[in-house]
Amino acid sequence: MYEIRYLKESESWFLLEMLYESIHIEEERKPGMEELLNTYELKKYYQNWGRNGDKALIAIDHSGTPIGAVWYRLFSSEERGYGYVNDKTPELGIAIKKEARGKGLGKKLMHSIIQEAKDNNYKTLSLSVDVENTNAVNLYRRLGFIEVGREGTSVTMLFLNN
Repeated sequence: MYEIRYLKESESWFLLEMLYESIHIEEERKPGMEELLNTYELKKYYQNWGRNGDKALIAIDHSGTPIGAVWYRLFSSEERGYGYVNDKTPELGIAIKKEARGKGLGKKLMHSIIQEAKDNNYKTLSLSVDVENTNAVNLYRRLGFIEVGREGTSVTMLFLNN
């Protein structure tokens, strides 16, 4: 069992851990967390977290241990994320600890963040995913995300929140 709730400010460390986990790079080639998250391309995903358009949900297991998170952030045309579509579409990210995968948590987190976005009057959500991350790509397609762009091995997908 687990609970999905809003991320507390004191849990921002877990959001960083999950951002790192969400980056699809082969294990043996993946730089350490501090090195990777301190790159310009990734700092924009967490610096000044809590600004308008930032939202994060966390999954906690029965013992109170964080096991996954889903989040979104608004970007601008001047500061684009990898899955940027436009200034009114939050880009989302998701990650689940290895030991908690394959049990439906990703789908539940995605449903929760989609509802959160709808409650906050966002008509669309976007994301960027590596095409080799087939489990994630398949989940996003099942949820209704459609491909709207491709750059290298990354696909930008869009969800229409009706």
